Amino acid sequence: MIDADFIANRIATLRTSQNVSARDMSLSLGQSQSYINNIENKKALPSMQMFLYICEYLKIEPKDFFDEEIPSPDKLNEVINALKPLKRDQLDILLTLIKEMK
Repeated sequence: MIDADFIANRIATLRTSQNVSARDMSLSLGQSQSYINNIENKKALPSMQMFLYICEYLKIEPKDFFDEEIPSPDKLNEVINALKPLKRDQLDILLTLIKEMK
């Protein structure tokens, strides 16, 4: 179930994985310096518009925000974008390598 705890924890996890302070993120979003801190401490929830800005700031899609199985969705999206221009045989080589890394 998605609730204030999930949203607070997920923002904190994603933010810290990118080595961004709550203050810097808040100010970058055009909010008061305590905005993200208030969300992470469950004193507030972002509006839908701010949620979308938060996702954009974190370089993730909103759907990725809710998928806890993806610990670093920003990096995964970066990898996917880098793979898009590759040819099929190049992707096959990378897939084999990934399977070996597991």
